Amino acid sequence: MAEAYEHEHGFDNLADAAGSCSCATSCHSLHEQTAPLYSSFLEGTPSERPLICITPRWMPGRDQFCASESVGDVEMEAIIAAGGMPVMMPLTKDKGLIRAYIEMCDGFTLPGGHSVDPRRWGAVPCPHDELAPRRDELEFPLVEGVLAADKPLLAICRGAQLLDVVCGGDICQCLYDLPPREGMAHWRHAVILDRPAHPVEVISGTLLSHIMSDKKLIQTNSSHHECVKNLGRDLIVSGYATDGIIEAIEMPKKHFVLGVQWHPEYTWQTVKTDFSLWRSFVEAARMTRGGQ
Repeated sequence: MAEAYEHEHGFDNLADAAGSCSCATSCHSLHEQTAPLYSSFLEGTPSERPLICITPRWMPGRDQFCASESVGDVEMEAIIAAGGMPVMMPLTKDKGLIRAYIEMCDGFTLPGGHSVDPRRWGAVPCPHDELAPRRDELEFPLVEGVLAADKPLLAICRGAQLLDVVCGGDICQCLYDLPPREGMAHWRHAVILDRPAHPVEVISGTLLSHIMSDKKLIQTNSSHHECVKNLGRDLIVSGYATDGIIEAIEMPKKHFVLGVQWHPEYTWQTVKTDFSLWRSFVEAARMTRGGQ
């Protein structure tokens, strides 16, 4: 299945980039297994690394202090380890500047953070929602442009939800309002970032399945209270938590468009499947840069 998928989508080298993806229990042994996967990438010169654009998180200003934009060091380190060169994009509404970044960069990743404004899909914000309108103003046109340009996109947590809304889908504002699968209770989806929190079932024949070397079950961390509810156009589900919550979505018509509800930037050094996500994403960006 993996071989057929990579040939159909032009990813003949992607499986080698992802490497073996089996999870282990020892952090030390996992690091030893993971390090060789990206050692060859680190030998390349900076000019050979694909440019990976990261949209920043936003924090409001307080008192006399201005608002701030930032990128977590775990995301920077994951991209560098996977062979990419990270570039933080400013929060801007300037359409010309957004187009320039889309033309300049080879791949794009949207990190987690504040909730997407529910008014974007016709709902009402909850009283406890923390919104980031400046991120929405950047990321909606950015994602539209990246999809139009068919450049690789890895969307994480909030990013996966925003991808769904951009495509016309909607979000469940409290995942615990959704009924779990029969005979199941909801997993704890709250803040468990440094270790696996629950298993995710990977749908066969998908990009995610290919990246995971056709594994049917992987372990992921978790930190969210919202989730994708109804899919937007051209999107499919490629992973479910075993309680039935959607954990991964993708767009088969595009080169590499993948949204995951978990946070692989926190566990790429200890969970091999998470490093495979970064390695495959950066390799797709490299292939795009080379015109393959």
